[in-house]
Amino acid sequence: MNEMIALLEKLAPQEGYTRSLLDCVRFMRSDRPLGRTPVVYEPCIVIVCQGAKRGYLADKVYHYNPQHYLVLSVPLPFSTETEGSPQAPLLGVAVSLDMTVLSELVMSLGHAQASYHEAPEGIISTPLDESLTDTTLRLLRVLSSPQEARILGPQVVRELYYRVLVGERGGAIKAALASQGHFASISQVLLRIHDDYSQPFNISELASEAGLSVPVFHRQFRAVTRTTPLQYIKSVRLNQARLLMIRDDLSAASAAFKVGYESPSQFNREFRRLFGRSPGEEAREMKASLALLPAV
Repeated sequence: MNEMIALLEKLAPQEGYTRSLLDCVRFMRSDRPLGRTPVVYEPCIVIVCQGAKRGYLADKVYHYNPQHYLVLSVPLPFSTETEGSPQAPLLGVAVSLDMTVLSELVMSLGHAQASYHEAPEGIISTPLDESLTDTTLRLLRVLSSPQEARILGPQVVRELYYRVLVGERGGAIKAALASQGHFASISQVLLRIHDDYSQPFNISELASEAGLSVPVFHRQFRAVTRTTPLQYIKSVRLNQARLLMIRDDLSAASAAFKVGYESPSQFNREFRRLFGRSPGEEAREMKASLALLPAV
């Protein structure tokens, strides 16, 4: 773990998120503790090498720290708490999930390996074993070299996916990727909302796309996300607006319009309700923590 920390300190020298030499990998750093704050994570694997984070979704707490990693198979709004300091900053790596590669791996594992005895879950925290630790270390080494990142990087990411799929909670992750049942239908709707968040959505139409009646859609949507469709859409839009203000330096009004709000007053009211402060205050407070920096 010491070598991983040393590599991350070089690859992520500043607070916030730093791009890597691979589009699917970003580094995380926080030089200060952060109280609970709403976030939206895309489908990804998050491995923390120093410090700690806790995720809160409804009544469940998910720990990701040097002993546990986090996997999200669907895009989810939840809240996080961060432990870090200037002397021992939080350092981690986030790897986006490529569903095509993951599906190929599940098929390659064969029917016996891919039998889904566990229920699918949208978010999982699970112990970090020695094999995955070793793969993560090699990924960080590879990402320290432009040539190795280009030639070897995609294969090491593929191996990382494999280690997760055969890990302790691999069954639940494979079940989530199996494209079967209500979970798969809701997953497709979540991805659509996440990709087209600025567009108007009709709940009846989303239910129809999922092949479900409206009451069943609401019930299954809450089972996966622990929230309602309308609240999910609102959370995604507001989190995206926050990122636009921080990373693209947009004004609150411009960000509101960009994510689909027609009324600035409604945007300000709902933003304050979610984040506990005005758009301007939130952008100033979180500017360092949510910055997206170029690859070193």
